[in-house]
Amino acid sequence: MRILLIENDEAIGSAVQYRMIADGHEIDWVKTLSQARKHECTGSYEMILLDNSLPDGNGIDYLRNRRRLNSAPTIVMTSHTEISDRIKVLGAGADDYMGKPFSMNELSARIGAAVCKREYLRHRAFEIAGLIIVPCDRRLSRDGRAVDLTAAEWSVLDCLLEQPGALVSDDTIVDALCSLDSEIGSNVPELYICRLQKKIGERQIETIPGLGYRLVLS
Repeated sequence: MRILLIENDEAIGSAVQYRMIADGHEIDWVKTLSQARKHECTGSYEMILLDNSLPDGNGIDYLRNRRRLNSAPTIVMTSHTEISDRIKVLGAGADDYMGKPFSMNELSARIGAAVCKREYLRHRAFEIAGLIIVPCDRRLSRDGRAVDLTAAEWSVLDCLLEQPGALVSDDTIVDALCSLDSEIGSNVPELYICRLQKKIGERQIETIPGLGYRLVLS
């Protein structure tokens, strides 16, 4: 498996690199987000290990900018282990997190679990009241007819599909859309929900005032 390690701490980076090579993986180690972006443009990775505090930015911003892409699973390595910090990391799109310091055996186990989970979700198709949705291929049909969605609309639909039927807040949708060039206002989630409703059916997305939205499964 090819891994991208984004870590500016020499001791941690060296230890992770040594263990990943010992486990039979190919690993590229970079120390800044700018270097990471260059590597992602030129290489295909199956796993990303990301430090949350880097010289040119933080991991949460990096994750938010990658969330709408069909990209490799990401494990964030952070020294901030408070519940609020964990929620931010997972809400930004991380598949898992490791609190520093951590065991290399546990890291290896979490990598395996994250890859297995992502592979399962990648090939999962959803059939909901005349809709067939295949997120990994960005394919959607309604009553047998193909429906085209924009990248932003897919980002919103991805949020609704992460836990089908569960409530999705405005903040979660804003986070998923934060990589858009235009400014994101407080009414943006509602606008994109309305666009999706027109394409997949108004009844398929329920609006719960003051709380958020959920995908109707029946």
